[in-house]
Amino acid sequence: MKKIISVILSAAMLFSLVAVGFTANADDATTTFAVASDLHYVEPREELEGPIDDPIYWYANRRAAMEDESGFIIDEFLRQCAEDDNIEFVLLPGDLVNDGRVIVQQHLDVAAKLKKFEQESGKPVYVINGNHDNGAGDNDFKYDDFIENYYQFGYDEAIATMEGNCSYVAELNEEYRLIAVDSCDPTKSTEDGMTSDRVDWVLEQAAKAKEDGKYPILMMHHNLLDHLPVQRILSRNFIIRFHYTTAEKFANAGIKLVFTGHEHCSDAATYTSTKGNKIYDFATTSLTMFPTQYRVFNLTPDEIKYEARTVDKIDTDALTAAVSGYTQEHIDLMNAGFNAYAKGFLKKGIEYRLALGMTMEKIGIAEGEPFYKLVNTAVTGLTDILEAPLYGEEGSVEALAAEYGVELPKTDYKTGWDLATELVGAHYAGEEDFPLDSAPISVFFKVVALILRDDLAGIADDVLLGAVHELLGLENGITTEITQLCTKLMGRATAVEYLLLAIASPLLYEFTGDHDGVSDNEGTLPGYGVGATAGDVFDNISNIFSKIMEYLSLFITYILKVFTF
Repeated sequence: MKKIISVILSAAMLFSLVAVGFTANADDATTTFAVASDLHYVEPREELEGPIDDPIYWYANRRAAMEDESGFIIDEFLRQCAEDDNIEFVLLPGDLVNDGRVIVQQHLDVAAKLKKFEQESGKPVYVINGNHDNGAGDNDFKYDDFIENYYQFGYDEAIATMEGNCSYVAELNEEYRLIAVDSCDPTKSTEDGMTSDRVDWVLEQAAKAKEDGKYPILMMHHNLLDHLPVQRILSRNFIIRFHYTTAEKFANAGIKLVFTGHEHCSDAATYTSTKGNKIYDFATTSLTMFPTQYRVFNLTPDEIKYEARTVDKIDTDALTAAVSGYTQEHIDLMNAGFNAYAKGFLKKGIEYRLALGMTMEKIGIAEGEPFYKLVNTAVTGLTDILEAPLYGEEGSVEALAAEYGVELPKTDYKTGWDLATELVGAHYAGEEDFPLDSAPISVFFKVVALILRDDLAGIADDVLLGAVHELLGLENGITTEITQLCTKLMGRATAVEYLLLAIASPLLYEFTGDHDGVSDNEGTLPGYGVGATAGDVFDNISNIFSKIMEYLSLFITYILKVFTF
């Protein structure tokens, strides 16, 4: 009898251990996937052409997008996902192609690449449309065309759809459910179309996911949260309307992760609802622009781990076989580090785009019209300073600054354009780290101040006092000499400049640093299984108060200098 009891107890203990083991494995189950946004695929040209005066990046474009290389970047991204055994599926939050409203072939090419990836790897791809992918015009590639072309990439698995747009719901696995919502306005280019009906539909689908014991993940093209300071004002077409009230609703509906694109930056932002529920918006940069990054997520109920990965090489043999015009120097630089090559391409493209905008033709004022001479003088002075060498004895920004009693800190930047485009590139790459007292920001402020002084002095000399200038035969101009003299006597900054700094410093503070407590490119966050606590509500209030105090301290610092000037 004792033996029988012993056997029964042993079997029960063994069963318990096995059961515990199965439970532990279920609790520790990890869901791993990749997210890449804004592929902006363009068919490569047969031969390179370009308008830029540069020995390497002469074929860069005003979008700063690597159009000819885009297909090969996508191929490398898909290859990396296929070779990573941990990656289970791929999410693509819109702008799969660049000219998708009118060039159907771009859609066909991307769909073929995704189909080949799924067939060879066995890993599903889930897409949603972006503002470049479809429209509502008579000759546009419409939403139903998009669904038909990309049917096997999410739509074939849809358990729910929304009529009249590209939104759908699909099961990712046993734990997670994808809500892919069409956030685009079909008629207004980049603007969002996140209507109240679509918000309600998302909330309804999140509630159903909860009822079915699934964690809802949201994917859409437009941003949910700010990825620029006051983005709704500075870049309103890239973020949904009423974004904070919508984030409040989504967070309380159980949505913790949102994957977006559109802004072409690698940035993570968070919002905590009044109930203490956290929601994270991961905006992923354009795959085919610097920093040529995508994200990989590892999810358990307890943790969300994520990292940014870089496409740092492409098949240059295939590239040169498809496109003529690349030199051996191009290929050597790409093979040495494609990401570094992409950064140079981005900086030159941004410079070209900004310079294009600073012409009288683009501004829209023709010669002979009122204010032509005034604006032309200002624009010419601005571009001259940006194009001039930062350092040197003659003809440099440093030499001009010395005439106003301003000393530029030493940096490795070559020109004003070099510095300005570096700051933009850092925003795209994420993890910005330029303290306001750092040398780059100091140089940036001083170059801006110098442009204001020298430009305004030049305008006064050339436009307002031109006749007197010619009559007296002054070499440098009356206003320039007066401005330089006043600077030497009264200091390096004016009250107006301090006022401008008071207004601009909070914005620059947000643009050049990451202060929301969530790392952009690598980190660990609480998982879907971790509920809200009272401490989360308190932390949210504390963070809001701290940010307000930081803004006020920056503003007051410079305002006091105005009144004590």
